[in-house]
Amino acid sequence: MTRVTITRTFCGLIHMQVCTVPDATDEEILDVCNRENPSGTTWGWTRVVREGEGEPVPCGDDAGRVHVLVSC
Repeated sequence: MTRVTITRTFCGLIHMQVCTVPDATDEEILDVCNRENPSGTTWGWTRVVREGEGEPVPCGDDAGRVHVLVSC
């Protein structure tokens, strides 16, 4: 499996979900998101949610990975 995998192309209007290794950088995650699933907005996917509501959660299929939200 790749370090960053898109699991939900859209979660609501401004988010998508990826499954990633915990040490993936924001830049690495955003690069994959903008290349594989462009948001269609001027700036593209710009933020990886790391804290607060929508913070990363453990992957249900692989304990060594997390699900992260990305916003545009």
